[in-house]
Amino acid sequence: MKREAHSASLRLVVLALALFGFIHCGSAQLQVDIKLKRTLYVSYEPILITVSMTNLSGNPLPLSDANDNHWFGFQVETLDGRPIAPRSLNYTNESLVLEAGQKLSRTVNLTPLFPIGEFGGYRIRAAIYAATLKRFFNSPALNIEITDGRPVFQKIVGVPDGMPGAGETREITAMTHRLPNSTQLYLRIENKKGGTVFCTHRLGRLVSYGTPEIILDQKNQVHILQNAAPKSFLYSHIGLNGEVLQRKTYSQIVKRPILREGPDGKIQVIGAQEIDPAAAAAKPAVPSLSDRPVALPDSATDAPADEKRPNQILAE
Repeated sequence: MKREAHSASLRLVVLALALFGFIHCGSAQLQVDIKLKRTLYVSYEPILITVSMTNLSGNPLPLSDANDNHWFGFQVETLDGRPIAPRSLNYTNESLVLEAGQKLSRTVNLTPLFPIGEFGGYRIRAAIYAATLKRFFNSPALNIEITDGRPVFQKIVGVPDGMPGAGETREITAMTHRLPNSTQLYLRIENKKGGTVFCTHRLGRLVSYGTPEIILDQKNQVHILQNAAPKSFLYSHIGLNGEVLQRKTYSQIVKRPILREGPDGKIQVIGAQEIDPAAAAAKPAVPSLSDRPVALPDSATDAPADEKRPNQILAE
């Protein structure tokens, strides 16, 4: 097994070197670009990268996997040039034809594809292989930095009987992270003993003078109330396997709202009025629910139904 893993890693390094050699080849025939919303990320949060491909060849360009060459992929390396192997080399991409002059864009979450959770800097390129031209076309490189937030809440709890993962433990960590224009609140749930990170959710903006209220219910599920803007609060209900159970926006009535456990054991928001989702759609709340990250592949649950992130590399 070790010899096979070493051979696979060696093939990857050779392939990566070959790909870098084609960066400037045939650039007039297929233009490849990548775009990121930011360059600083918290460890294990989704890294959404948009890949754009423009056919400048003047003819239809079929794109399909050929032998060991995947027509759609990425090159990831550390800033000192160490290649990062993908989590799996056994994947396929649906074939398609890029018409002359056509531009195609896809957004991909790199976090489940590459082990880039360690702190430090990484260099990323998209690599598109055109079998008919027998060439790779690479995007310019973008650099990202992986760091971690400042913990504001941390607790280890057990998973109750009757729930997925019963008998295991979960470490729940809420942390703040300063981005160029705002302070963001994150929630990570992991099983350190099992080596599984179930989620690193970016819950949204947190006013600099505010402290989130975080409580656990009778099932050890997480309830968070955060001050996202003046008199505006976000409520999140997160399960122990990273599933987002509820996300609501509230408006303060008089005093700062609080979380309170009712007689039935349910957690309620007291002192605030829930904002109508229809009204919020007309005038988006801060932040938008569409910015909610998805759970990592190790999660025992699927992403929420309203999550629009692609499950596969080329999913619509």
